[in-house]
Amino acid sequence: MLSSKLVGLIKFGVRNNIFRGFRAQPDFTKNRYQVERGFYNYLQEPHLRYFQDLLGYEERVLTNLSDLEKYNVDWFQQVRGSSAVVLKPKTTEEVSKIIVYCNQYKLALCTQGGNTGVASGAVPVFDEIILSMELMNEIIEIDENSGTVVCQAGVILEELDNALAGKGLMVPLDLGSKGSCQIGGNVATNAGGMRVMRYGNMHGNTLGLEVVKANGEVLDCLTSVRKDNSGLHLKNLFIGSEGTLGIITKVALQCSTRPKSQHVTFLGLQTFDKVLKTSKKAKHELGEILSAMEVMDSHTIKWGKEHTNLVSPLDDYPFYLLIETAGSNVEHDSIKMNEFLESALKGHYVLNGVVTGEPSKIQSIWAIRENLPQGFKDYGWCALYDLSLPVTEYFNIVDETRDYLKNHVEDVFGFGHLGDGNLHLQVLARKYDKWLADDLETFLTKRILDMRGSMSAEHGLGFLKRKYLPIVNDHPSYTLMTDLKKLLDPNRILNPYKVFP
Repeated sequence: MLSSKLVGLIKFGVRNNIFRGFRAQPDFTKNRYQVERGFYNYLQEPHLRYFQDLLGYEERVLTNLSDLEKYNVDWFQQVRGSSAVVLKPKTTEEVSKIIVYCNQYKLALCTQGGNTGVASGAVPVFDEIILSMELMNEIIEIDENSGTVVCQAGVILEELDNALAGKGLMVPLDLGSKGSCQIGGNVATNAGGMRVMRYGNMHGNTLGLEVVKANGEVLDCLTSVRKDNSGLHLKNLFIGSEGTLGIITKVALQCSTRPKSQHVTFLGLQTFDKVLKTSKKAKHELGEILSAMEVMDSHTIKWGKEHTNLVSPLDDYPFYLLIETAGSNVEHDSIKMNEFLESALKGHYVLNGVVTGEPSKIQSIWAIRENLPQGFKDYGWCALYDLSLPVTEYFNIVDETRDYLKNHVEDVFGFGHLGDGNLHLQVLARKYDKWLADDLETFLTKRILDMRGSMSAEHGLGFLKRKYLPIVNDHPSYTLMTDLKKLLDPNRILNPYKVFP
């Protein structure tokens, strides 16, 4: 238990930023982004005593500064909070009691899952209490007949998928961070991932939720049936709300049948026009078994080779297309994929390509795409943009951004989910520059809005993109969103400084 003297020191340190000895990069969020702290109370000894009495174990109430560091910094190391405590509940009842107490004493809360997001929505901006869901990791029920699963919010995506594998099922979501991201966080951000073109995002696969409101009341919307029109679909309010309207504690998902056959082809192409024609050809000829389609350019692949030990099965080409199929008949799917590649080569759609159905080779080809973010993470400052736009404009915006930022940044990269028009645009600089960041955002926002696209395709708004909420929504829609926030969280204790400007 912390002494009152140490609690006072933490409070003083949060206010006066004296803990720099514990920090590498980045700088504290409040300093880098010049944010003003809300009118919340500071953590005191009686508050800590309550949490320790409630949770009962020292390892469930973390106060050691070295333990707190990983919870205070996001995975991409863009933001850093100053939280003095991490709480680890195991039950919905514990979550409810924590929220009731925080709401009563106006203590701000930041709910955190696997902390793998890229919009900085899961780490505190100031000294918010971190509510970690990692111990709420029970898989409650798997129904093989209906293909549904009910679990607590802290279950790791990959672990849930492994549990479903033995039942012939799969989570209809695949992310590069699947080994650490949690289902609750996936729902809270309406995650998309590699196979949205086949399975859709979390909004379409979430059957029901259990949510704790800001006043501690538990909403039981945990139905596991696919069709239910008995009133408003309240669960949809919380999918994509990033913990700002309520805290998701349990999830019911509709699972997909696990494919018995999987094939991947990796293609080298001359132009982006050829990429689009090949994409259209794949949709027509692979149809019912097509599950994913990822695009990268030579610039990105070269970066991956230099910074992530990426190994490509092809020589250098201007563009690369990764296409995956998933079906129920190995022979049928293999024939279709090989015929597609042969036809694409003969028709001069592609210059070269490889096909494999061998699991280890499939994994190594997917690693080319999945491991790219690691290289960006370890390099200076990276501005990450998650854009939805017409596929015909996909690489035009990459070229435009390169021209616009010429001689002002180290590099610009574009790659992503071609199958659903989701581009990941990464801008690298040696260090954060506020003028550069603001200018880039103004440029991109105007271009994407002109295309009637989205500035947040699948990663949410979090802290870094919260300014977009009133820009990309018309005034009545924005007003309704803020009214809902006031109604459900009048003291604004749930994930403050996020989503809502």
